Amino acid sequence: MENNTTKYIVAAGFLVMLAFTGCTDKKKNEEPSNQNYCISKELKKDLKLVLVERLPVEESITLTGEVESNSDKTVPFVSLVDGVVTETYFSLGNYVKKGQVLATVKSVSVNEMQDNTKTLQAQLAVAKRKLSSVESMYKDDIASQKDLQEAKSEVEILQSNISKTSKNMQLYSAGSSFIQIKSPADGYVISKNISNGMPVTAGSGELFTISNLDKVWVMANVYATNMRQVYVNQPAVVKTLAYPDENFSGKINTISQVFNENERVLKAKIIMDNNMKLRPGMSADIVLPINSQNRTALAIPAKALVFDNNQSYVIVYKKDCALEVRAVTEIAANSQHIYVEGELKAGEKIIASNGLLIYENLKNQSNNSKK
Repeated sequence: MENNTTKYIVAAGFLVMLAFTGCTDKKKNEEPSNQNYCISKELKKDLKLVLVERLPVEESITLTGEVESNSDKTVPFVSLVDGVVTETYFSLGNYVKKGQVLATVKSVSVNEMQDNTKTLQAQLAVAKRKLSSVESMYKDDIASQKDLQEAKSEVEILQSNISKTSKNMQLYSAGSSFIQIKSPADGYVISKNISNGMPVTAGSGELFTISNLDKVWVMANVYATNMRQVYVNQPAVVKTLAYPDENFSGKINTISQVFNENERVLKAKIIMDNNMKLRPGMSADIVLPINSQNRTALAIPAKALVFDNNQSYVIVYKKDCALEVRAVTEIAANSQHIYVEGELKAGEKIIASNGLLIYENLKNQSNNSKK
């Protein structure tokens, strides 16, 4: 009887060992093990490691937009004379100083201004003699107060016209039949519609535009569905294709109260300090935080996640030959982070580049070791 009991105990113990071994093997199949796999020198060159952080859970929305020049510090230039451009001395994007000569124009208007000045000066000399005569007659009660006032007004009008013509000639540094177009302000040339040999017409269109780009405006498109989520002084992160790994921080200064007729959006303005990386005309994505939650979670970059068989993983880095694959579950996300939970700790290093390749290498190494 005792022998039979002993046999049953041994058999039961064997079955338990088999069951435990099966569970262990199943777990190993779910996650590839290190199996002494080492990161190669080639992969090491581009390896990017990030620290797992515990951060407040915060979601966000992303709006489209465009960088514009600060219209308060933008000066368009329109010619005041007709003529033909003979030379230009600047290019689109150049920085120019106020008073710097930007172009030369040949114009008959110069001769007209000079002739006009001579005519006005002759008329002024006659008007002054007339005023002197009227003043004498007014003292002798021969001329009226009205006659005196009319004579004074005629002199003042002629003096004003001469001054205006003189300023125009000084503005263009007019001489002979050529005039010089000078920069009206310090700044960058953000538009140019002038070239050698091109005819220009007085008051027709902007020849060029100068703008100070120390600060720029980022105009975000706010659709009706986002109106309740956007507000003045809301923090904003601006992203551009030109600098995909760089974020520019600012806040919403104003929101228009009327929908743009063409785009059917409200415009939200973000005034940004500029280090010359934000240029007028650039497209931009504007990330705005929403739905702040009173809890924290482990935050990792999206590039650190590896997906396999409906499960998300991260690769924990300890050494080049000491890597661990950990399963995680996503609980929230925004444009900067994905929030996860699982067997992961804040402060651990995880791989955020070539993760899928390293994961596959680990998986293949694990499968080969089982054969």
